[in-house]
Amino acid sequence: MYDVVLALHNVVRWIVLIFGVLAIVSAYRGWFGSRAWTELDRRFGVFFGSAMDTQLLLGLILYIFLSPLTTAMLRNFALAQSNPQTRFFGIEHILLMLVAVVLVHVGSVMSRKPADDVAKHRTAAIYYSLAVVVILIAIPWWRPLFPGLGGF
Repeated sequence: MYDVVLALHNVVRWIVLIFGVLAIVSAYRGWFGSRAWTELDRRFGVFFGSAMDTQLLLGLILYIFLSPLTTAMLRNFALAQSNPQTRFFGIEHILLMLVAVVLVHVGSVMSRKPADDVAKHRTAAIYYSLAVVVILIAIPWWRPLFPGLGGF
């Protein structure tokens, strides 16, 4: 079960990044092109947030129930801090990803508030960009795309 959920979690990261890039490109095009805020702009933010929520759910299942790294950390926090990989997944990864989830959702909500379309795009661009930067920092790039299911 661990390998399947971990593989899903790794695949969904690409979906998150694709929707994040789409939301950012749309927001910057609207901001610098002075375009009207459209339903598609709103949907890119919704899809980005939905992908993040799915990723968060898979990550929490791994964190709480399945991952040998985090279950070891939860049993002996002090000892786990001496292992860089356990510390990364037990503290750094989850905290940064929670920040990214909050940034995406706050950006989605805040981008709907301004009356001016350019301000909506600017707000979305700033929040979504910050979220993607945090995501890129927090992704364990050394892990294979499908760990436990043949690597690569």
